[in-house]
Amino acid sequence: MLLQVTHETRYDYTPPVKTAQHMAHLRPLDSPRQKLLGHTLEISPLPEQQSDSEDAYGNIRTLFSLRSAHDRLEVVARSVVETSAPARSTNLVAWDSVREQMRYHREASYDPAAEFVFASPHVPRHPEFLAYAQTSFSPGRPMLQAARELMDRIHADFEFEDSATDVATPALEAFEMRKGVCQDFAHIMLACLRSLMLPARYVSGYLLTEPPPVKPRLVGSDASHAWVSVYLPEAEGAGQWVDLDPTNGRAPADDYVTIATGRDYSDVSPLRGVIRGGARHELRVAVTVAPIAASTISAALPHSKGFT
Repeated sequence: MLLQVTHETRYDYTPPVKTAQHMAHLRPLDSPRQKLLGHTLEISPLPEQQSDSEDAYGNIRTLFSLRSAHDRLEVVARSVVETSAPARSTNLVAWDSVREQMRYHREASYDPAAEFVFASPHVPRHPEFLAYAQTSFSPGRPMLQAARELMDRIHADFEFEDSATDVATPALEAFEMRKGVCQDFAHIMLACLRSLMLPARYVSGYLLTEPPPVKPRLVGSDASHAWVSVYLPEAEGAGQWVDLDPTNGRAPADDYVTIATGRDYSDVSPLRGVIRGGARHELRVAVTVAPIAASTISAALPHSKGFT
């Protein structure tokens, strides 16, 4: 599937910000199931410094600095990606076997996935997460089967309500309310898995949403999305990561676009920074994810200054 993504962010500051340093994770990843065909990042005011680099998890991040006073910041990311659905996994490794492989053993080979077993800033371990997860993880059950059931239970037991939480709401608080948004549901599922000492990572990106019948697609009506990726070791070589979306109760397919992966939201937030001044601010975000035809791809590719 060919998808065009536009992610617009605007901050209005009162009083003006004097200086600022920002980091953005807005460039889609290149992967076996996703090919980045074009990408631009337009920033206003124009930064004095701007650079791209790869972070510890293989994501591309953009660092930029503003050294003069400004009362607004606009960041517009435009991308065109070609996606495909991942092959269905047939891995039947038992979850307790995965847990055992993630334990430290003297002279055992190191698996990088072990880093995603531990608690992180937004994903604590807690007895309540463990108790909730154990219902799905009976001894010897295949890891992927148990993880899919956990995903389905979160989807059924929790209510999507965008006013119930904010970006700083702890995962345990959202868990107790049984309400939240995709970020909360991803953190809760991660906390359940990691409470069992199982490796799982946070995925940020976008989901193509279809408008109701005979209704036009509304520009800016989509949003950033988040889901979970669980790790399945293989008998030989590197294991595989399988994505699961507890918000929608499904496995992501070619209608998902991946931006970045990390331990939790704090590793891959779309835009964050440190500012001097600007005691108050107003934030507006608009995201549009739209399918495009192969015949129109040349016109859709970003060609403005800054194309990478």
